[in-house]
Amino acid sequence: METIKTHRVSEGELRYCRHESAVTGTPMTFSVFTPEGPGPFPVFLWLSGLTCTEDNFTTKAGAYPAAAQHGMIVVAPDTSPRGQNVADDPGYDLGQGAGFYLDATQEPWAPHFRMESYMVDELIPLIRANFPADPVRLGVSGHSMGGHGALTLALRHTDVVRSVSAFAPISSPTNCPWGEKAFSAYLGHDRKEWDKHDACALLRSGLAHGYFDDILVDQGLADPFLVEQLRPELLEQAASDAGQQLTLRLRHGYDHSYFFVASFIGEHIAWHAHRLR
Repeated sequence: METIKTHRVSEGELRYCRHESAVTGTPMTFSVFTPEGPGPFPVFLWLSGLTCTEDNFTTKAGAYPAAAQHGMIVVAPDTSPRGQNVADDPGYDLGQGAGFYLDATQEPWAPHFRMESYMVDELIPLIRANFPADPVRLGVSGHSMGGHGALTLALRHTDVVRSVSAFAPISSPTNCPWGEKAFSAYLGHDRKEWDKHDACALLRSGLAHGYFDDILVDQGLADPFLVEQLRPELLEQAASDAGQQLTLRLRHGYDHSYFFVASFIGEHIAWHAHRLR
């Protein structure tokens, strides 16, 4: 792992890092904010949305004052493998910048697009080995595609994730154009395989390996993707059917941008901090 650059922020340190991933077979980049003090600190893992890199959340969300206040490490990885020899697609919603936080099984995506294994088996252990991170206390959140990733990784890996929230998540990828396009490419046409990476299907079918005391979701009602792509009503119904507590906050006037994320990220960090004490 190499440090690309560092910044002093909110009385802590922000590092941009790069390493050669054994899981994706490519260089991977991420940012890490470490608050002042000896630690160990709980970890807040942020998963960004379509087209994003590790930089979008890092520079736009304004998360670090809250992270410093609550004594939390914040990790923001890239959204996919990248490089000349990595498969891609002309569309913004498939390929590089659109990893969907799953392990692809279909060509040409399978060799590198292994974002679920990268997060769980490589990035989280890497953070715990190289930063003053608590070895157990980890929460995950994300936006849009990253909100989908936060929900599904949490539900599939309750042995690793202790708390989960999301901003404007793709609630049911199997029931929206973004998800249908990506899942067809990455996983093939067997919809039973799709269900393993759909938060609503995981909740309903019992494929989720455990449940949380609460799941926090914020959704802007002025979001242009609300009706066709995000569909929070499906998540609300699935959680109710499964007996999973879900706090869905519908925010009047807010859109899909990082202005929305920045408005409530402090509340999400405080919510995670409470559960990770």
